[in-house]
Amino acid sequence: MSKVAFAETISAASDDLSADTVFGWWGWPSLVSASTISVRLGVSRLDLRYRLGMSGARILVDGDACPVKDEVYRVAARYGFHVVVVANMHMHVPSVGVELVVVDATPDAADDWIAESARPGDMVVTADIPLAARCLKAGAHVLGTTGRPFTENSIGDALAGRELSSHLREIGVVTGGPHPIAAKDRSRFLSKLDELVQRVRRNSAD
Repeated sequence: MSKVAFAETISAASDDLSADTVFGWWGWPSLVSASTISVRLGVSRLDLRYRLGMSGARILVDGDACPVKDEVYRVAARYGFHVVVVANMHMHVPSVGVELVVVDATPDAADDWIAESARPGDMVVTADIPLAARCLKAGAHVLGTTGRPFTENSIGDALAGRELSSHLREIGVVTGGPHPIAAKDRSRFLSKLDELVQRVRRNSAD
């Protein structure tokens, strides 16, 4: 939401705040102000933070096979970040702070939506290495579902390893699929996502 739309929304819900007054505030409201405003608007303070875009960066989730969506929701709710889950089927997501985008069932539709929507500062959660490369190129941060970050320094080796595994499968060598996610993987992912979110918050405050 833009600051103009924000000002108009708050002004419409308030008898003693003009749009000019709200628009003149420096930055977004503090949590104390947000608490007062949320009462006037009849929504929770957390929902208000999401609706007003108080955290500009988003967490984009490659949702169809993501095993750590619940962990994403926990961290996002803790810090007030908006989550966009992209999938080619309908699924249940929390009603506050999480948006579900359902794309066509074609193989690359979800990847294309995420890669084309990712912007600098966004955080992308995916195990798909080519998608990770595309999002890094767009300036987003990328975290694998086991807590392994993809970076400009590591993505080349990850792509090469993927190509090697694909070639071995083509010539009949059994390489095995990905291991099921373990409790230690979930714990590491939760910790690394928390670290990433805090870093993004610090950078946005600079």
